Amino acid sequence: WFMGAFFLVAGYFTPGSFERKGPGPFLKDRLVRLGIPLLIVYFVLHPISVIGYFFMPASLTGNTTPLTWQLYPYLIGLGPMWFVAMLLIFSLGYMAWRKLTRNRTSAPMSQVSRPGYARIGLFILALALASYLIRIVIPLGQSVLGFPTLAYFPQYLSFFILGIVAARHNWFRTLPDSIGRAGFVTAAVATVTLFPMALISLLTAAENGASQLPPFGFGTWPSAVYALWDSAVAAGLGLGLITLFRRFFDVESRFGAFLSQHSYATYIIHSPIIVFLALRLRVVELEPLLKFGVAAAIVVPTCFVMAYFLRKTSLGSKIL
Repeated sequence: WFMGAFFLVAGYFTPGSFERKGPGPFLKDRLVRLGIPLLIVYFVLHPISVIGYFFMPASLTGNTTPLTWQLYPYLIGLGPMWFVAMLLIFSLGYMAWRKLTRNRTSAPMSQVSRPGYARIGLFILALALASYLIRIVIPLGQSVLGFPTLAYFPQYLSFFILGIVAARHNWFRTLPDSIGRAGFVTAAVATVTLFPMALISLLTAAENGASQLPPFGFGTWPSAVYALWDSAVAAGLGLGLITLFRRFFDVESRFGAFLSQHSYATYIIHSPIIVFLALRLRVVELEPLLKFGVAAAIVVPTCFVMAYFLRKTSLGSKIL
């Protein structure tokens, strides 16, 4: 659900950026800020991250192939930048839609009512149905063209569009707190009632050695249950967190501003840093949970510090 929330927020900021810059500068900005980092990760940073796989013991990986330049074509990939790639596609789609509809007038804000309980419920059902249908063809866990979670495509696209609509009609600022509370309740009820059904089906199939796990897709009834659960949770938590943060966290500190300014650069560079720090910590004898805490305490500040210095360069300041 959290990736859907990222697309919701990205969609929310898209119309304002387009209005301020216009089509040409908007396209240039998207290609520079999204396209260039995407290419750098695809051809440089992701291969560096995957190299770490060859430094792991063969007893763990089963890999006995030596690392050579001939393997480079197999090392390139989107990695965590699949989100940026999909966001770039959505942004280009939005720009094309604006170009096609530039002579049409949209309804004034006052004429577009905020979403009520009935419309939210219908949206959840429609999203669950779309998710169920796409998972017949693309089950959960199946990577397609470097996109590891394309089974969630209906959620990503619909949330991006909802963010655009919310920005145009000021929904994030006017959504009643009661809708947010109802969203949290919806997510909780769905988790208590629907998730156990999908989980039991998953465990039963795994215990029986099934090659296809029913909740992950394939047109099974557990897949329908799971699709309804994650759709309800995505919509419910999205609504709840919007009202929660609007009410209690609508302030910005210097530290928060620093994290916000450098989060994108951190996201771009974090993968190889995590991989090679984890390799260094492999020889340290610690409990797994404690080792995870130590790694996080080192990686997070390191990534933000490196992001800070990257953004201080002339090229980094333009891209990041």
